[in-house]
Amino acid sequence: MAHQQYTFMTPTDEEAFVRVLARNVFEVYPRRVPPDWKTFRLSVETIAQLPERDVYLVASDLGPAHVDAIKRGPDKGFWRIDEVRSPVLFWERSARNEDDELLSGQLWAELDVTEQTGRKNAAPAAFRARVLEIGAWLTKTFRKGDPKGSWIGPDAAREVKEGRLVLREDFERNGRIVVPQGMQRPKDPIGRKFRR
Repeated sequence: MAHQQYTFMTPTDEEAFVRVLARNVFEVYPRRVPPDWKTFRLSVETIAQLPERDVYLVASDLGPAHVDAIKRGPDKGFWRIDEVRSPVLFWERSARNEDDELLSGQLWAELDVTEQTGRKNAAPAAFRARVLEIGAWLTKTFRKGDPKGSWIGPDAAREVKEGRLVLREDFERNGRIVVPQGMQRPKDPIGRKFRR
């Protein structure tokens, strides 16, 4: 089973998150890797170089990034990271939509043996420990979201409480509005109740 957490992060929250990630070696790759891609190590100084939304973070000190060539379709000629064979953490960054709402992102890593992905061996113990440590930091530092299932960065939670930010789920169509746990949920502007 994949280890997955949905998150909401402002740029301030991202910087704090990257400081934690940078304690370990993570090399940055986009979702579709151009043939001339020059990888770099994740750090606070390299945040501006990160791909806009989808980021692969390869723990290159624990193993290499396994890539496969894309042979058909619009991405022909690019490479893709093999998420099963590589020690990789997928980070979908939060982004603003056309209504200036902050959309959810996620962290995802494949750690276990699964029939669906064809993984025959579990992820290396050192990589598993690293991913679980990052997840533990996140659940300790971030606020629980309401409805359940997501984690809200401290800066994002503060902006929501001050009425300057709206959070919206992005993992399903017409995602629900999310607030920090314990905060009053807003009414739908057209009078309908939000789905739970």
